[in-house]
Amino acid sequence: MTTPTPHNSAKSGEIANTVLMPGDPMRAKYIAENFIENPRLVNNVRGIQGYTGTWKNTEVTVMASGMGIPSIGIYSWELFNSYDVDNIIRIGTAGAISDELELNDVIFALGACTDSNFMNQFKLPGAFAPICDYKLLKAAERAASRLGIEPVVGNILSTDVFHADDPADTDAWRKMGVLAVEMEAAGLYANAARSGKRALAICTVSDHLYRPEKLSPEEREKSLTQMINIALDTAVMIEGETK
Repeated sequence: MTTPTPHNSAKSGEIANTVLMPGDPMRAKYIAENFIENPRLVNNVRGIQGYTGTWKNTEVTVMASGMGIPSIGIYSWELFNSYDVDNIIRIGTAGAISDELELNDVIFALGACTDSNFMNQFKLPGAFAPICDYKLLKAAERAASRLGIEPVVGNILSTDVFHADDPADTDAWRKMGVLAVEMEAAGLYANAARSGKRALAICTVSDHLYRPEKLSPEEREKSLTQMINIALDTAVMIEGETK
């Protein structure tokens, strides 16, 4: 597949080797305007904003994925296979289901269970276990440590359903030690595996599905800043290691 693609108007060379992917296009814009130096808009097809600039003298792109596995499946595949991106770090929010999690906790998704049919396209003779890249995970742990942040590392659930008909559907996942629920990581991990590339999902706990708790707007801004800084510093570290 050549560039530009049906979903990305960036020209060859306008996307960095490492891409941060929030779900929300407005969050991509916020990160570009408040964190990245000299950001330039390189994609706005369908409002999926993508900006490339620098962080600590390292080129990085921040680009939205949209909501759900089908959406991140499109954008991550084109980034990996058309723009030759090596690393994608998802940054988003998640709803906690583990009693051990508190609001504002930062999760590194070691694995991503899923109820999606996305994996069926690969025609595997069994169930694929979507996992993150270990090198990215190690870099993120070092970045978090330097920032004085202690992440929770473990399994999450990437679901296709936001408004579940039966909210108790998460009970079985909870019994298996799954930490939290979001909607993208499993598709990203599968595309990275198939493309021979690296991926990591970093999520902030924004609410708890078993307790009446959710972040206020002020708390959400603070906690997302922690996650964004970890991801940006991870990009710097992984680029330094692979040069």
